Amino acid sequence: MENYGRPDPQTGLNTRVADFLRCLDEVVEYAVGQEADLVIFAGDAFRTREPTPTHQREFARRIRHLVSAGIPVVLIVGNHDISSLPAKADALDIYATLEVPGVWVGRQAEVKRIETRSGPLQVAFLPWIPRWAQQDLDYSVLVESLAGQIDPAIPAVLAAHCAVEGAALSSEAKMMAGSEPTVAPGILANPAFDYVALGHVHRFQDMNRGRHPSVVYSGSLERVDFSEEGEPKGFVVARVEKGRTEYEFVPVSARRFLTIEVQVEAADSTDATSQVLSAVAEHENEIEGAVVRVRAVLGERATVDDTAVRRALAPAFWAGFTKEVRRAGLPRSPNLTEHLTDPLPALEEYIKTRKFSEQRAKDLREYAARLVAEMHEPAEQPALPQEGDK
Repeated sequence: MENYGRPDPQTGLNTRVADFLRCLDEVVEYAVGQEADLVIFAGDAFRTREPTPTHQREFARRIRHLVSAGIPVVLIVGNHDISSLPAKADALDIYATLEVPGVWVGRQAEVKRIETRSGPLQVAFLPWIPRWAQQDLDYSVLVESLAGQIDPAIPAVLAAHCAVEGAALSSEAKMMAGSEPTVAPGILANPAFDYVALGHVHRFQDMNRGRHPSVVYSGSLERVDFSEEGEPKGFVVARVEKGRTEYEFVPVSARRFLTIEVQVEAADSTDATSQVLSAVAEHENEIEGAVVRVRAVLGERATVDDTAVRRALAPAFWAGFTKEVRRAGLPRSPNLTEHLTDPLPALEEYIKTRKFSEQRAKDLREYAARLVAEMHEPAEQPALPQEGDK
């Protein structure tokens, strides 16, 4: 990802790409230093399906370092890696085509036995299912088929790139094109597997709530945008045994994101600027090297000296300053005022102002109708949208 970055004239890399690579280096150094038996990369190596040669080279250098240290690597194809057409190569195809020793590419649902320094391990590959193949998708059948191929005497891991029901989303929610297939946590938590390593969702979380087998999203290594501001970033170390697995989350030095909110009450330009600068000064120990945004809400007549604010934010890695004018009595949508006593027409006005997909708008209408019905006739609590939905 390159947002909030700028080209580095010495390396030619975007500075944010360098952030991601630095975090990936921490994973590689940990794995080599701890003599890991296997590294699983659960998908989405690149932002686009056609990465630049430079991005491919930098990622390949890290993979080579692991393999050179005698550590097998599993690369699961994610939705950002896969082509929209079945005949086109995906972003990780080159590793399978060259048959790079020690690198296993999960491009289709299958089980592989991988020899490690601590003995054999079975890894079931479950890559992202492309849209052109989703019509007949049944995750329960797919996972059960993989589980049926597992030798019960050897530890087994399911490495999957998919959307799990109930997962807390972050920036990836904005990247999803309409609805996508989801799988229930209970389907992935098949007893044939001793651990389930997940990719796709950017937030670290255990979808099986501490039960065996653990079903874990390690999350992204770096923050993508401000929706991930407060999330820890890192990777997961799993100690897998037959019938028993322990895991821990290991944080990396991801770049900090910081939002500074300030309500400007003063109307005079000097006082208004002073209020914003005071809010920035309260965070002076957090600004250096961080991706920072300042959001000021002003009265209609207030003005702020932008140059002074940007000067105060100079130590930041990246800084943005936005101003919102507070206008008393102006509703967000003029048409909402006449419908405030009836929530369903108000919702329709809200939907008109947003660029929702047809499926998302349909879901909102269904949830709203169930909630309104519940107000008139008490019923079981409806399934609300998950945390992170907007």
